[in-house]
Amino acid sequence: MRAALTRYRVIAWIVGVVLILLVVIGMPLKYGFGEPIVVETVGQAHGFLYMLYLVATFDLSRRVNWPLKRMVLVMLAGTVPFLSFWAERKVGAMVLAEHPEPAPQPVAG
Repeated sequence: MRAALTRYRVIAWIVGVVLILLVVIGMPLKYGFGEPIVVETVGQAHGFLYMLYLVATFDLSRRVNWPLKRMVLVMLAGTVPFLSFWAERKVGAMVLAEHPEPAPQPVAG
């Protein structure tokens, strides 16, 4: 479960950063200056990374038994700039609170 959470957290950050680059840099360049190169390249990268985000979210949701509604809402968080960062924090705290790590067992010597 920890590995699935780590994968989700990493891809959520990556998707969030790429989406912000797309919206903050790419869109003004395309529509303000007629230079679509950033949107064309970063947009494709975001599409691919978003698919990885969906897979990571699905994997995590199945491991921690989320209801379908929660899984879909977390998946949609990757489409709104800055929302993936907020969702990552909330999801991380929620998963760790609901599924605490068991205490390590002492090693018999």
